[in-house]
Amino acid sequence: MFPLYDTIPTIRKPYMNYVIIISNVAVFLYELMLSSSDILLEEFFYTYGFVPSKMFSAFPFLAIITHMFIHGSWFHIIGNMWFLKIFGDNIEDVMGHFKYFIFYITGGIFALFFHVIFNPLSPYPLVGASGAISAVMGAYFVLFYYSHIVSLIFLIFPFIVEIPALVYLFYWFIIQVLNGLVSNFAGSEVAYWAHAGGFIYGVFWGVRVRKKRYWY
Repeated sequence: MFPLYDTIPTIRKPYMNYVIIISNVAVFLYELMLSSSDILLEEFFYTYGFVPSKMFSAFPFLAIITHMFIHGSWFHIIGNMWFLKIFGDNIEDVMGHFKYFIFYITGGIFALFFHVIFNPLSPYPLVGASGAISAVMGAYFVLFYYSHIVSLIFLIFPFIVEIPALVYLFYWFIIQVLNGLVSNFAGSEVAYWAHAGGFIYGVFWGVRVRKKRYWY
């Protein structure tokens, strides 16, 4: 199920979401400049991506933030930025620009450490914005449960269907957890536990925002 757009319009321009997307794209373009040298690109990933096993030697403080602005391929960044575009604008609309930025960054950090819990000795760098974006999706799950996600589905042939956000996001979360369990035994290049952790963080933030918005 590939999301095309949601059915909730925004009131304010999502300027912070634009800044985050542009920042990710700018870093990826820099990576493309480094791609002419495999050594330089690998050094970049291991320096600014978060390597769980390094926690027990020289803790990579900078990588806690920088890892979420690095992507491994065109497919990786396009997919992440598309999801952020669809779900991020509404969350920024509710939270405001600055609070949304803080939420996004802290969501990415929480997702990172959730991943580390299940992969504490991994020697491979964790990169990508998907943990932070998963937090955005978790908040959307709580705050815009009544929305619908217009999605492209591929079965025998592709067709477009409107899916309740509650169903779409719950299904997405369950898939991340199941894939995470499988990856603990079979291994995977995808950080499914970061996705699940980010989503859980977003749900808690969404509940908090919803209480302040509707009950006080």
